[in-house]
Amino acid sequence: MSKPVVLITGANGEIGRSLLERLHADGRYEAVTVDLTPLPERYRALCRETYAGNIMDRYLLDQVAAHHEIEVVFHLAALLSTRGERDPELAHQVNVEGTLHLLRVANNQSQRLGRAVRFVFPSSIAIYGLPDVPAKTKAGRVGEEEWNVPITMYGCNKLYCEHLGRYFTRHFRQMGALATASRLDFRAIRFPGLISAETVPTGGTSDFGPEMLHAAAQGKPYKCFVGPEAKIPFMAMPDAVESMLLLLEADRERLTDTVYNVGAFSVSAGDIAARVKQLFPAADITYEPDPVRARIVDSWPEDVDDTRARKDWDWKPAYDFDRAMDEYLMPGIRRRYAPDSP
Repeated sequence: MSKPVVLITGANGEIGRSLLERLHADGRYEAVTVDLTPLPERYRALCRETYAGNIMDRYLLDQVAAHHEIEVVFHLAALLSTRGERDPELAHQVNVEGTLHLLRVANNQSQRLGRAVRFVFPSSIAIYGLPDVPAKTKAGRVGEEEWNVPITMYGCNKLYCEHLGRYFTRHFRQMGALATASRLDFRAIRFPGLISAETVPTGGTSDFGPEMLHAAAQGKPYKCFVGPEAKIPFMAMPDAVESMLLLLEADRERLTDTVYNVGAFSVSAGDIAARVKQLFPAADITYEPDPVRARIVDSWPEDVDDTRARKDWDWKPAYDFDRAMDEYLMPGIRRRYAPDSP
């Protein structure tokens, strides 16, 4: 009996590669991928089929859907916050219109299969927008419905797509003849800053943490674009992948909403720098805050309330700050930059 097919967009990114390895190891699904750039051979070997193309290409997406009975979508493709500020219109096209194309495909697949396609959507703490640092400090752990006033195009895009997914799941064409047809099953997960030992940061506004670590491991100086007091929640990549799979497999009857916060540990840039210097005593870390990027980080909460995820689908991170640094990041970083070292 053939395995169910998972479609992964943006599979060549930080989350995508880790997800591919995990899905292959679990052996429950076969992966079909779409990314702008071809996957390296190492990852192509983990897939049933790979496609190089743009999620804005409706013909490509329709062809993928026509050739595969897709039961799960992980829509990871996105234009991140920093680049989104440089080209807001392109960010809207990729992050909103691209997501709309995937939602349409998934909804059509749901009707074709006669059951709901599960659509897992990584959202972000960028959907929050606190007005200043005192308000951020006072707010503490922020819940899903609080401070939903983002100040970046990326945050606006992600927040709107959360609403789009809720609409497609609960209200799509509610006044039409297809009102009772099978709808998709959209599940969004709001990630904090993600730290990976396997992939190089790609320009996200939360990347000051991983950038600091990767630079120190290579013996390169690093000028941090936020001040030492800047604080947001973070998560190790294995926990990010685990949270997506937990949410994917959760019983729909237990889910009380379509959008969930997940958290692991909350640390400042200064906290990360101090730990990096313990691990790499020669690390050259200085601070040169960029006014715009620092303001964006200040608008994100210093921590998130993930009570809903813990209650509805038993979310619990495996990695706190110490374990993430000692057991995940450092071994991976050392293998990456000094592969012959013991």
